[in-house]
Amino acid sequence: MFLRGFSANTFRYSSILNYHQSSFFAFAFSTLESTLNSTNKNHSSNDESRVLSQLSDILPISISNPNTVNSPGKQLEIRAVDDFLPPDDKLRGVFLQKLRGKTAICRALNSVGVELDDDVFAKVVNRGSLCGESMVAFFNWAIEQPNMTKDTDAYHTVLKALGRRKFFLHMMEMLKDMRDKGLSPNSETLFIFMDSYLRAREVSKATKFFGELEKYGLKRNEETLSVALRCLSQRSHVGIACQVFDKMRDKVQCDCAMYNIIIGGWSKFGRVAEVEKFLKMMVDDGVEPDCVTYSYVIEGFGRAGKVDDAVKIFKFLEEKENALSAEVYNAMIFNFIANGNIDEALKYYKQMLSNRFEPNVDTYIRIISYFLKSRRVADAIEMLDEMLGRGIIPLTGTVTEFIEPLCSYGPPHAALMIYKKARKAGCRISLTAYKLLLMRLSRFGKCGMLLNIWDEMQESGYSSDMKVYEYIINGLCNTGRLETATLVMEECIRKGFFPGKIICSKLNNKLMESNKVEMAYKLFLKLRKARVNENAQRYWRAKGWHF
Repeated sequence: MFLRGFSANTFRYSSILNYHQSSFFAFAFSTLESTLNSTNKNHSSNDESRVLSQLSDILPISISNPNTVNSPGKQLEIRAVDDFLPPDDKLRGVFLQKLRGKTAICRALNSVGVELDDDVFAKVVNRGSLCGESMVAFFNWAIEQPNMTKDTDAYHTVLKALGRRKFFLHMMEMLKDMRDKGLSPNSETLFIFMDSYLRAREVSKATKFFGELEKYGLKRNEETLSVALRCLSQRSHVGIACQVFDKMRDKVQCDCAMYNIIIGGWSKFGRVAEVEKFLKMMVDDGVEPDCVTYSYVIEGFGRAGKVDDAVKIFKFLEEKENALSAEVYNAMIFNFIANGNIDEALKYYKQMLSNRFEPNVDTYIRIISYFLKSRRVADAIEMLDEMLGRGIIPLTGTVTEFIEPLCSYGPPHAALMIYKKARKAGCRISLTAYKLLLMRLSRFGKCGMLLNIWDEMQESGYSSDMKVYEYIINGLCNTGRLETATLVMEECIRKGFFPGKIICSKLNNKLMESNKVEMAYKLFLKLRKARVNENAQRYWRAKGWHF
């Protein structure tokens, strides 16, 4: 029994500084000290249930009879807890009950009271850790709901989720159900299956699936062949893609896009001999190479370390009419950046502009990333201004990639400049980027900027988690704003978070050094209660409950 070997006196608190050594059962014993002292201290089997009964007033759930939790036929008393959960967590929580039978599962899902739509459905299957059987059961219930879209896209959503978790048997089950309901698979269905197999390194199963497309209601034609080649090339199985291509050459009409997929795949590895082989094959088949083809050829020579040969090909294209394009210039720029010759890369960039070819987002990402890596921050910001001035808005992940290296060295001013420019241009900033900025500002004690960024983060629709609160509290402690730091800590506790021991100790020590003993003691009491709730939640999660 978990009571054995402990006594109530073991858990008395000696000072404010040792609050982090308390635990869930420590607080339980101190709360029930009078009860334990009045008993004969025998370690019977009723001790656990008696303690849990006494703790029912501090837990956010009813535990008067814990044995009813695992009873599949009874309604779980978690309404008070579920009210604080988002809809997808409520629906996933049904499967923690380990109910048996479709009827019981459907009844439990209906009793949750969530109005299901496509967005909630996607969150349920994409997040969490539902097993394949639970995912299929949830889909069968969801597809009958009035607000769900009953089309191929709904099946694709669950197929992608199953594929990421390698539930291939359930994927086949869903494909059969899809066809039974009169929905025809398409090229996206093929991509989902092949990409799922390839991510799991099941290459033979991916090629076998393509070879048996007629069995699954698809045809092997130009469209499906392009999808198969793209899947294999993207996952670096270019050799297998070539084998599939050779078998299908006589059965379909091969176009320039198919050859470009193969040539582009070999180009990534710098396999110049293979690139030249398929380029010759392309010309022999009467297919005219386009600008994308030449860009792959130039990039392939660059990756093989043959930059001089790449320059010769570029000069040859200059002499041809309408042979140059933004992709060809990008290939030259990428080659010189990869070899560390930024001056030559910028020469081709300027030549690109003078010939009135518009740079794209990839052009600027490569150049700006190189400047940031080389710590040429001023040049990176100047190039970013030029990029935004041309109306090219970077993606959310791209802005995060720009901010991340700047938050690893030096003051946070440059990172803030990029953040403000991107935000002003209308780019959505990721939560990761906000956390990087808060972390850096916190370390440098930029309290005003820190609070402003925090407000802007919340205005963007992001909620604060424990890491965010820790950064804010740390920054306030570094600038001596202890009252504000205490208020933020109390808000963090109210939202159900319990900060780490280091940040709690830092705030406590700062308060004690400033002779704010009363404030420190009140905060200690709140932290002790928060630790109880945290351990209680951890205890019940181990029992299969969720919060």
